Amino acid sequence: MKFKEIKDLFNFDLHELGIKADSINNTFVTFVVNRHINYTNICISKCPLCAFHRGQNDEDAYLMPKEEVLRRAKEAVDLGATELHIVGSHNPAVTIEYFERIFNEMKQRFPDVTIKALTATEIDFLAKKEKMSILEILKRLKNSGLQAMPGGGAEILDDRIRKIICPNKAKSNEWIRIMKIAHKVGIKSNATMLFGHIEKVKHRARHLYKLRKLQEKTNGFISFIPLLFHPENTKLKEMNIVEEKTNPVDILKTIAVSRIVLDNFKSVRAYWVMLGEKLTQIALNYGANDVDGTIIEERITHAAGAKTPVYLPLQKILELIKGANKIPAQRDTFYNIIRVYS
Repeated sequence: MKFKEIKDLFNFDLHELGIKADSINNTFVTFVVNRHINYTNICISKCPLCAFHRGQNDEDAYLMPKEEVLRRAKEAVDLGATELHIVGSHNPAVTIEYFERIFNEMKQRFPDVTIKALTATEIDFLAKKEKMSILEILKRLKNSGLQAMPGGGAEILDDRIRKIICPNKAKSNEWIRIMKIAHKVGIKSNATMLFGHIEKVKHRARHLYKLRKLQEKTNGFISFIPLLFHPENTKLKEMNIVEEKTNPVDILKTIAVSRIVLDNFKSVRAYWVMLGEKLTQIALNYGANDVDGTIIEERITHAAGAKTPVYLPLQKILELIKGANKIPAQRDTFYNIIRVYS
């Protein structure tokens, strides 16, 4: 699929796109029982797109000790979680040994739970701080128990846009390079796209094009998550660069186009934390075939004004999926089906 073809898809009628996107999926909509653990909010990058970051001396700044991370992990396991999603920020106080200790103990105590942790930009920051190669960092983390990576930090893979929304993060090519190395050493990952801020349709199209091409080379991506930008409490809102979230038609169109373009990904997610339950349900007929999971205590999007719950119980997820006339199926991180709720 060429870049122009992808860009042109955004001009199609929403209903037409929805039919095409939905035809790619089967009747199952998957979800995972998981927990998000945001281990720190101290960050020196201070991206204008982010409302989560804090300075070292801010009153609500924190770095979780190993024991606290493990306590939250145990809480999740006791609730039936099969995945721990561990991400934070660019905190100079965090070392590779911090992660190695946590991951090692997690695998010893909870051997059946998948550790999905650290975005490509966190890996980039850690490698520079530790003066180590990306390959060495990833190998050490994998040996400690890291099994998969989330897709965060991609934002929009265009450096002119990144210069405004996340100037101190890894550049586009570096994000792609880190994912390529991760896939090569056997760490599968997700991919994301943050949309609804200053980017144009052409930037979304280019982003999807780059992801499709990389997947053709590595087949290392598991799922794609289009992330709706929430402007509240961000510098972009404060500077009047972005006033409000984009509209539902644009959101559904972006999800549908993503499914059509990324037909070499197992899934395209409707991330209920960012979309809300109702729009998530509608998206399940416009190309999305996964709703992420129970989450249990998401902090990053809520810092930017999300009004959704921080936890969605299993029963709610089942009702949401069935309400879209789809069949709910619980999965693990790698999309192996655990149970079908027919």
